[in-house]
Amino acid sequence: MEAIGAVLPGASWQRCRTHYARNLLSQVPKSAQPWVATLLRTIFEQPDADAVQAQMSHVLDALEAKFPKAAAHLDTAQADLLAFAVFPREIWRQIWSNNPQERLNKEIRRRTDVVGIFPDRTAVIRLVGAVLAEQNDEWTEARRYMSRELLAKARLHPIDGESDNLAQPTELTA
Repeated sequence: MEAIGAVLPGASWQRCRTHYARNLLSQVPKSAQPWVATLLRTIFEQPDADAVQAQMSHVLDALEAKFPKAAAHLDTAQADLLAFAVFPREIWRQIWSNNPQERLNKEIRRRTDVVGIFPDRTAVIRLVGAVLAEQNDEWTEARRYMSRELLAKARLHPIDGESDNLAQPTELTA
């Protein structure tokens, strides 16, 4: 996270909710895991940022009463887990999940497993680079994860020289 802040000042960090849920569930007994998982999911089912914050407080209180260690764990992760809430509701799902990255990693593993042993580092870089270029073309031309209009709306500050045909960004506050 420090590297992200150094290279991209002002960028927010969103922790994957699925991976975080696994981490949180490891803090409670197996018998309580379904309850804690359901409780955690309620945070992400809220209609707006204020409701997300209110539900996080409610979940922390409920956990504190039964599982203080889990409550402390969630409290520590709160900022990274709720980073999505400052963006428009329409893109929350895309922000709090890392499914596209997971699919890309799976495709890289699939392609490299076929080869097995590479003659040198350059060969690995060439194959992985080709997979990444292919994925970039697909995301650019076929399946956009987020439309240009949604991305423009999500920006806190417009980029200098931004194309006039994009919707003006909405100023968001936390």
